[in-house]
Amino acid sequence: MTRPRVLLVTGAYYPEISAAGGQAREAARVLADRAEFSVITTAVDRRLPPREVVDGVAVHRLPIDVNRGASRARAAAQLTATFIGLQRSIDIVHVHGFSSKNVPLTVLARTFRKPIVLTLHTVDQDDPPAVLSRGRLAAWAYRSADVFLPVSPFLSDRYRASGLPIEKLEEVPNGIDIDRFRPASDQERVGLRRDLGLPLDGAIVLFVGFFSRDKRPDLLFDAWLRLTASLDRAVHLVCVGATASPYFEIDPALAAAMRARAARAGVGECLAFVEPTLAIERYFRAADVFALPSAREAMPLALLEAMACGLPAIATRLPRATDVIIDHGRDGLLFDTVDELATGLGALLTDRARAAEIGRRARQRIVEHFTVDRMASRWLSVYARLMPRRGSAG
Repeated sequence: MTRPRVLLVTGAYYPEISAAGGQAREAARVLADRAEFSVITTAVDRRLPPREVVDGVAVHRLPIDVNRGASRARAAAQLTATFIGLQRSIDIVHVHGFSSKNVPLTVLARTFRKPIVLTLHTVDQDDPPAVLSRGRLAAWAYRSADVFLPVSPFLSDRYRASGLPIEKLEEVPNGIDIDRFRPASDQERVGLRRDLGLPLDGAIVLFVGFFSRDKRPDLLFDAWLRLTASLDRAVHLVCVGATASPYFEIDPALAAAMRARAARAGVGECLAFVEPTLAIERYFRAADVFALPSAREAMPLALLEAMACGLPAIATRLPRATDVIIDHGRDGLLFDTVDELATGLGALLTDRARAAEIGRRARQRIVEHFTVDRMASRWLSVYARLMPRRGSAG
């Protein structure tokens, strides 16, 4: 097969952190000898260079202030100029998520006759009900995709219910680098905690995600407070993620309220906040339990990463999302209420033999179903189907 030349379009890319950008980077690494990639991405950090080679992939960054219309307009103009400059070296455009840039990008792809692959990552943002209600141009851009790749059954269900062509649908779950995300020995865990400045004594419950109302770190905090009052050992809550930023739907009041409440309860020293990190696997491998309290997810990458590290996890029961990852009681726990969350955390922290077995099975689940190699192979098969159009490209 001729090596496909694929333009990946993301909302953020290394070293900025996003789930979609991370998946794109991992797939480009795995497929480096079978496909040729380039990247166009928006960037909120203006210190980053407009063009850079990352892991052998040319990355073109469009600086943007998402809160300013003029900045968004400049980014659209830069997108147009960059795409035109690259179009002769592109066979396929693979877009990750739906945003305002999809409209000009679709115009460009159609003008130069490049097929479009659209990965659906986010519930209530990338799925048909969310996009088709945004007006005619957004609906046209969305419907123009040649292949849709939802990452979860929930997003697939929404696609099917929309009446869009079923033949364009191919569900491809997120994938994890199981060499990077792997279980730690007891000795490694102690060393990681020391290196990261985490407590060496007591248990660590880990939260990973930005601080939004949908991610619900405050719900986990409530369960953790109940837990600390019922156990005779120290339980530390470590939260890794952005607590204040103009980007996404981050609410800085969440972390501030958690700090104040922890201090009033006399457990302030057991609550830690860590800024987003490119070495997140070190925190998974240093923790005892992972908790995902989100109210809305499609295919939560942090949950997959935790399970790949053999970390026993408890997650909100989200139909056709978390419940297709976790088999409750076997390779993780699911909860519906804050009481169930507190009880589940307590069970995982007190019955260490059961927790270890759940962690072992969690790792096995990821290895069998959610590896980056499996995901990348599925992407490559989609690219191969679209390659016959190369001869007619502009």
